[in-house]
Amino acid sequence: MIYLQLFWEFFKTGLFAVGGGMATLPFLQAIGESTGWYTYTDLMNMLAVSESTPGPIGINMATYVGFTAAGIPGAVIATLGEVTPSIIVILIVAAVLQSFRNNKYVDRAFYGLRPASTGLIGAACVSVILEVLTGVRLALLTGIVKAPVLSGESLLNIPGLLLAAALIVLTNYVPKVKNLHPIVFIGLSAAVGVVFRFAGA
Repeated sequence: MIYLQLFWEFFKTGLFAVGGGMATLPFLQAIGESTGWYTYTDLMNMLAVSESTPGPIGINMATYVGFTAAGIPGAVIATLGEVTPSIIVILIVAAVLQSFRNNKYVDRAFYGLRPASTGLIGAACVSVILEVLTGVRLALLTGIVKAPVLSGESLLNIPGLLLAAALIVLTNYVPKVKNLHPIVFIGLSAAVGVVFRFAGA
């Protein structure tokens, strides 16, 4: 049943995605590839929407994926699956925090978790950059690299590269605009995307 599968997949994602919402991307890519609920392009669109809406990105992604796969009940169930491990872990940690606060093994475990979560986030970022700016896609489950150049398409996404370069310059080096709220840049990027799409870029 799809509802149980949604709950289980997002329960695993919430349980093992240490390091924040971006660390869930490899899990979400694997879910899409194994279930066929959404494509990698759909995942990138979900990421864009989740980043531009209020709330934690992991919860937003779970809600979006659940809705895509099974409507409103799927959204509720996927979100519950995502948050349930956190609730359980927080309750356990709160109960035993005092006795483990200075435990050297716990400290060493977190020392190992930090680079692992950094690696997960880094892998997700590389995958997103390849997909959005170049069209190269790495299939997570099979390890197969799919490059558009093999099918005669352009390797580089020129509009995407130009937009990314413009945003880097505007948000870092132009004094009058670099302190604007991020939602301004998100809105402008969406508008530019609409223009590019209708212009056939």
